[in-house]
Amino acid sequence: MTQSSIDFLSDLIGKAIKAGADSADALLSDSTDLSVSLSNGKIESLERSESADLGLRVFIGHQQAVVSSSDRSTKAIDELIARAIATAKLAPEDQFCGIALADEIGKNIPKLEMADTAEFSAEQLIVQARITEDAARSVAGVTNSDDIGAGWGESRTTLAASNGFVGSYARTGYSLSAAVIAGTGTGMERDYDYAHRVFAGDMPAADVIGRKAGERAVRRLNPRKMPTARVPVFFDPRIAGGLIGSLIGAISGASVARKTSFLKDALGKKIFADGITVIDDPHRARGQRSRAFDAEGILPQKRKLIDAGVLTTWLLDLSSARQLGLHSTGHASRSTGGPPSPSASNVYVEAGTATPAELMRDVASGFYVTETMGMGVNGVTGDYSQAASGFWIENGEILFPVNEMTIAGNLKDMFLNMSVANDLNFERGIDVPTVRVEGMTIAGT
Repeated sequence: MTQSSIDFLSDLIGKAIKAGADSADALLSDSTDLSVSLSNGKIESLERSESADLGLRVFIGHQQAVVSSSDRSTKAIDELIARAIATAKLAPEDQFCGIALADEIGKNIPKLEMADTAEFSAEQLIVQARITEDAARSVAGVTNSDDIGAGWGESRTTLAASNGFVGSYARTGYSLSAAVIAGTGTGMERDYDYAHRVFAGDMPAADVIGRKAGERAVRRLNPRKMPTARVPVFFDPRIAGGLIGSLIGAISGASVARKTSFLKDALGKKIFADGITVIDDPHRARGQRSRAFDAEGILPQKRKLIDAGVLTTWLLDLSSARQLGLHSTGHASRSTGGPPSPSASNVYVEAGTATPAELMRDVASGFYVTETMGMGVNGVTGDYSQAASGFWIENGEILFPVNEMTIAGNLKDMFLNMSVANDLNFERGIDVPTVRVEGMTIAGT
């Protein structure tokens, strides 16, 4: 946290109070991103972006306004404050808005391992992308590289408020991706591999990512379409996080307060199978979504969102907590252009004890899903329906690729009939091992 950022925000907030605000907070976000993409051996794009954004939120009574700008000149700041005050005076009253009380804000902000010192040049990213592409195209059966990408970025976020809070953190990120095509004509299939890490040294080798993408694409060649049935459905770890993403949306305090969540009455109740525990860990070293404080200056804590199947908490920012008569859980998130809303940090499902092979050993017929498509989740009812592709299971063995299928159920039933394997890896921010869900409906021929 640089003193210049602190001084800048302190001066901004002081001016906003002097201009008529009862309270205020402000967010600085500075970032640099560099990325390259290749296709069929040629550079498709090489982009570098630098942003310096400022967001000011002011309160007049129970009225609030958020304004943002990328101009930090004295004239622009004066105009920003004037616009924020004028907008707040016209805003409708919201009895639940407002910054944290002085005794709610974080006092001893922990230092987290979130930023690396390694910086990549465009030339280095191009080399990594070419290694990735060459490895993918070396796989027998791969006919084209659809999209090969490499990226590096760093950002710094600083938050200050008139309640006395000030905090800052830096974050870095490194990424490699490969999407490739196997086969020819109408028999072409596409698949991918992807890695994103906070520290460059934690990245898988570029050729490993390329080979995995190629092997996955080739494995999908000559798919079949299976008949409609009710069978166990397995979710590959690459996509199983989508199920937990639906849980996160359903336990967001904003959704619960609006009564638009299918879990709105489920707090303290058993909603998953006994063996399922879901953890939110904001302090995990090198975590993709780690944070020392939330967007309202409140310190988050490691929590069991689901403890042996039981829902233990909502995800709350100050506004949703006040609506529900509770306290913030430190889950506020925001951009410079809008007010906070609840969001999770590093979420994972604790690993089970069985290997994926052991988890499917007793399955006479089943569907192993590696890709889902569409937006087929109803957050109000929990109804779930997705187009899907993957592989067919017979007598406990994965046999052949399958596509043009639909999987359907209701998340309430799916959660209660879920079991997980032991192949948990921390790679995505929402990390889930292989998931088995009993008795889902699949529709094909």
